Amino acid sequence: MSEVKKKSTISLEIGLDESSVPTVIKWKSDDKPENEFTEAKAFLLSIFDKEYKDTLKIDLWTKEFQVDEMDRMMYYTLKGLADSYHKATKNQALANEMQQFIQHFGERTKILK
Repeated sequence: MSEVKKKSTISLEIGLDESSVPTVIKWKSDDKPENEFTEAKAFLLSIFDKEYKDTLKIDLWTKEFQVDEMDRMMYYTLKGLADSYHKATKNQALANEMQQFIQHFGERTKILK
Protein backbone atom coordinates (compact mmCIF):
# COMPACT_ATOMS: atom_id res chain seq x y z
CA MET A 1 0.00 0.00 0.00
CA SER A 2 1.38 3.42 -0.89
CA GLU A 3 2.02 6.10 1.69
CA VAL A 4 -0.57 8.88 2.02
CA LYS A 5 1.00 12.18 0.95
CA LYS A 6 -2.06 14.41 1.32
CA LYS A 7 -5.60 14.21 2.61
CA SER A 8 -8.64 16.06 1.32
CA THR A 9 -12.14 16.31 2.74
CA ILE A 10 -15.37 16.72 0.82
CA SER A 11 -18.28 17.83 3.00
CA LEU A 12 -21.99 17.65 2.29
CA GLU A 13 -24.66 19.55 4.16
CA ILE A 14 -28.26 18.44 3.56
CA GLY A 15 -31.25 20.48 4.77
CA LEU A 16 -34.38 18.38 5.21
CA ASP A 17 -38.06 19.25 5.60
CA GLU A 18 -40.41 17.68 8.16
CA SER A 19 -40.74 14.58 5.94
CA SER A 20 -36.96 14.19 5.60
CA VAL A 21 -37.06 15.32 1.95
CA PRO A 22 -33.99 17.36 0.94
CA THR A 23 -34.71 21.07 0.59
CA VAL A 24 -31.11 22.30 0.42
CA ILE A 25 -27.93 20.52 -0.65
CA LYS A 26 -24.56 22.20 -0.13
CA TRP A 27 -21.04 20.90 -0.61
CA LYS A 28 -17.47 22.03 -0.14
CA SER A 29 -14.00 20.63 -0.60
CA ASP A 30 -10.61 21.37 0.87
CA ASP A 31 -9.31 21.50 -2.71
CA LYS A 32 -11.78 24.21 -3.78
CA PRO A 33 -9.92 27.55 -3.59
CA GLU A 34 -12.64 29.40 -1.64
CA ASN A 35 -13.45 26.32 0.53
CA GLU A 36 -17.00 27.57 1.11
CA PHE A 37 -20.25 25.68 0.79
CA THR A 38 -21.77 25.83 -2.69
CA GLU A 39 -25.44 25.05 -3.27
CA ALA A 40 -26.47 22.18 -5.52
CA LYS A 41 -29.83 20.70 -6.50
CA ALA A 42 -28.72 17.07 -6.57
CA PHE A 43 -25.83 14.69 -6.10
CA LEU A 44 -25.02 11.07 -6.79
CA LEU A 45 -22.42 9.16 -4.80
CA SER A 46 -21.21 5.64 -5.57
CA ILE A 47 -18.62 3.91 -3.44
CA PHE A 48 -17.28 0.47 -4.30
CA ASP A 49 -16.99 -1.47 -1.06
CA LYS A 50 -13.66 -3.30 -0.90
CA GLU A 51 -14.93 -6.14 1.29
CA TYR A 52 -18.40 -6.76 -0.17
CA LYS A 53 -17.43 -6.04 -3.80
CA ASP A 54 -20.64 -4.07 -4.27
CA THR A 55 -21.54 -0.44 -4.79
CA LEU A 56 -23.02 1.63 -2.01
CA LYS A 57 -25.06 4.56 -3.36
CA ILE A 58 -26.56 7.78 -2.14
CA ASP A 59 -28.73 9.71 -4.58
CA LEU A 60 -30.39 12.90 -3.34
CA TRP A 61 -32.16 15.77 -5.04
CA THR A 62 -34.11 18.75 -3.79
CA LYS A 63 -37.82 19.38 -4.32
CA GLU A 64 -36.96 22.06 -6.91
CA PHE A 65 -34.95 19.67 -9.10
CA GLN A 66 -36.83 19.49 -12.40
CA VAL A 67 -37.10 16.47 -14.71
CA ASP A 68 -35.20 18.25 -17.49
CA GLU A 69 -32.39 18.93 -14.98
CA MET A 70 -32.35 15.25 -14.00
CA ASP A 71 -32.15 14.31 -17.70
CA ARG A 72 -29.19 16.68 -18.12
CA MET A 73 -27.49 15.40 -14.97
CA MET A 74 -27.92 11.77 -16.08
CA TYR A 75 -26.62 12.55 -19.58
CA TYR A 76 -23.42 14.13 -18.29
CA THR A 77 -23.02 11.52 -15.55
CA LEU A 78 -23.32 8.71 -18.09
CA LYS A 79 -20.76 10.46 -20.34
CA GLY A 80 -18.40 10.73 -17.40
CA LEU A 81 -18.92 7.09 -16.45
CA ALA A 82 -18.17 5.94 -20.00
CA ASP A 83 -15.00 8.05 -20.04
CA SER A 84 -13.95 6.72 -16.62
CA TYR A 85 -14.66 3.15 -17.70
CA HIS A 86 -12.52 3.54 -20.82
CA LYS A 87 -9.70 5.23 -18.90
CA ALA A 88 -9.65 2.44 -16.29
CA THR A 89 -10.10 -0.57 -18.58
CA LYS A 90 -8.93 0.55 -22.05
CA ASN A 91 -11.95 -1.40 -23.37
CA GLN A 92 -12.66 0.82 -26.39
CA ALA A 93 -15.35 -1.45 -27.87
CA LEU A 94 -17.53 -1.46 -24.77
CA ALA A 95 -16.89 2.25 -24.12
CA ASN A 96 -18.13 2.93 -27.67
CA GLU A 97 -21.29 0.92 -27.03
CA MET A 98 -21.87 2.93 -23.87
CA GLN A 99 -21.40 6.15 -25.85
CA GLN A 100 -23.98 4.96 -28.40
CA PHE A 101 -26.55 4.56 -25.64
CA ILE A 102 -25.60 7.96 -24.20
CA GLN A 103 -26.12 9.51 -27.64
CA HIS A 104 -29.54 7.84 -27.81
CA PHE A 105 -30.36 9.05 -24.27
CA GLY A 106 -29.33 12.60 -25.18
CA GLU A 107 -31.52 12.57 -28.27
CA ARG A 108 -34.55 11.04 -26.48
CA THR A 109 -34.37 13.58 -23.66
CA LYS A 110 -33.79 16.40 -26.16
CA ILE A 111 -30.49 17.38 -24.55
CA LEU A 112 -28.96 16.86 -27.97
CA LYS A 113 -30.71 18.61 -30.80
